[in-house]
Amino acid sequence: MKKNFYFTLILFLCSQSVLSDRIKDLTSVAGVRSNQLLGYGLVVGLAGTGDRDKISFTAQSLKSVLERLGVGVDGPISNYDLYERGVASLAYDKTKLDNVASVVVTANVPPFTKPGQTIDVSVAAIGLASSLRGGNLILTELRGADGKIYALAQGGLTVSGVEVSAAGSEITVGVPTAGRIPGGAIIEREIPTPFAESQYILLNNHHSDFTTATAIADAINSSFGGGTANALDGTSIAVMAPKELNGRVSFLSMIENLEVTPGEPKAKVVVNSRTGTVVISRAVKVTAAAVTHGQITVSVSATNEVSQPQAGTLVGGEAGETAPVTNAELAIQEEARPMFVFQPGVNLRDIVDAVNEVGATPSSLIAILDALKSSGSLRAELVVL
Repeated sequence: MKKNFYFTLILFLCSQSVLSDRIKDLTSVAGVRSNQLLGYGLVVGLAGTGDRDKISFTAQSLKSVLERLGVGVDGPISNYDLYERGVASLAYDKTKLDNVASVVVTANVPPFTKPGQTIDVSVAAIGLASSLRGGNLILTELRGADGKIYALAQGGLTVSGVEVSAAGSEITVGVPTAGRIPGGAIIEREIPTPFAESQYILLNNHHSDFTTATAIADAINSSFGGGTANALDGTSIAVMAPKELNGRVSFLSMIENLEVTPGEPKAKVVVNSRTGTVVISRAVKVTAAAVTHGQITVSVSATNEVSQPQAGTLVGGEAGETAPVTNAELAIQEEARPMFVFQPGVNLRDIVDAVNEVGATPSSLIAILDALKSSGSLRAELVVL
């Protein structure tokens, strides 16, 4: 049964006025960004799904926490301590770590976050813990890239993954070794930003484009007077801002709500060879080219038989033996595919219609686009993921 694969194209044809975007959707303010925090901690209260006593740093961390709380730990706390003491036997009593797990804690701090505000944190096991469900994170310091402490995290974990085992069978749904704590960290120190330090506010385009940068500068100058904004390159636009912080905030609020028409992205074809996904931008053009694409199918079939010699048959002076024999058959089939022609200046719709007409599969389309790019007929950037 022959199957046909069709590529569906949906084009949104809008006027230039409809395609206008706010400056806040096209740019970001230099220096006003999120910052990442990182920390190491312990999750306790697990139902026997922790690191057990085989992870040395979990035992060391728990011992340090207990000592800071004034709890002395005289005996060995894990196999690691027994080995350190040169004890060959593991018959000594040691603290069970089945309910404790070592974790890495990460968080993103939004810009202008003040001390006392809370942020969400992500927690992930780094030892042998099989699940963090039901656990609580002990007070953990979160540090920035400069090594300073900016937040403290603690609280109960929300874990979506589940692991169930019984009678030697095990089922895992999701990722039970990672979770989140909504509002689980309190900011202790504000991260400084250069927002109020410079005479200019620097706007950076999300996607570098000279046309977009020029349009943004023109829109700002039209609203606030010539010379207010200057496009430095395809990414950055320097805007002269008030020195007073209150006036600077109001000024930037008005700027980011201005609407501009961004430049049309350059022609690009994005191909994911693993999934067969092909994305073609509206600006893609193809020069005159004739294309044909055939598909060769090689089939191999094997038949297992038994060679049974007749009774009394001699082979080399000896009686014949029964032996298995495998017979293989090879067949090569090449499908006949029609040739189609691209006229000069063919647009995206014509490309998709031509591919659908010959019934090309996603893998065939990828091969056709690659060949068109190699021949110089594809007027677009080909990106293969």
